[in-house]
Amino acid sequence: MGRFHRHDDGTVHDHDHDHDHDHEHDDPEHERAEATGEHGDHSAYRTGPERVEVLERIFDENDKAAAQNRSQLDAASVVGVNLMSSPGAGKTTLLQRTLGHLEGHTRVGVVEGDIETSIDADRLSGYGAQIALLNTGDGFGGECHLDAPMVAKAMQDLDLAALDLMLVENVGNLVCPAEFDVGAHHSVMVFAITEGEEKPLKYPVMFRSVEVVLVNKMDLLPHLDFDLQLFTDNLARINPKATVIHLSARTGEGMAEWFEWLEARSA
Repeated sequence: MGRFHRHDDGTVHDHDHDHDHDHEHDDPEHERAEATGEHGDHSAYRTGPERVEVLERIFDENDKAAAQNRSQLDAASVVGVNLMSSPGAGKTTLLQRTLGHLEGHTRVGVVEGDIETSIDADRLSGYGAQIALLNTGDGFGGECHLDAPMVAKAMQDLDLAALDLMLVENVGNLVCPAEFDVGAHHSVMVFAITEGEEKPLKYPVMFRSVEVVLVNKMDLLPHLDFDLQLFTDNLARINPKATVIHLSARTGEGMAEWFEWLEARSA
């Protein structure tokens, strides 16, 4: 069995680990990437056309559901924002501060995605927002991302007519969430400086898929061996158009810039 994945250009491949070092691939961009070392050594893998066709259908069905989600949001004049990160980057703390700031003047619904428990959903209660919890634990070991059909189900628990903004807190993961369109209008990621400067290079699909990178936990910078300029340079190599906001969800430093960006799109 191999691992399916979606490349930045939308093509889908199956890397099969059951074969030896023979390698068949008709994608010139993939061959170029291998030649330059950009994607590393894939010589041990072989494309599985039949299984790729299955996954292409899965992505196609997901994209259709995502378009339907967006249409529902548009019809209700609701702006959707997909918030992604690795586990522990600070999404929920950021959302707590965000909901506290928006309470009373922006009507917010949150789709809260977690493999198990309602811990994060419970943390977001009490701020006047509608909360729809999605646990993905019924998947094989727990789905590592939200997809459009999941979000469509959660949207049934939200009164869209009473909302201005829908925030999706995706499952903590730097790979799969970036590959599945959930129907949001905007994609944002939270990056914690505790994760290391190399992450844009190691997880380019995630960093390339977002409009905004919220560089979180800046209050820890004096205590860490983290090269902020190197991270900025690495991010610029992957996504030079990304808006970068430095902040600390814990202390509130830099949050005003995030609020301004969000309110400009949900007004």
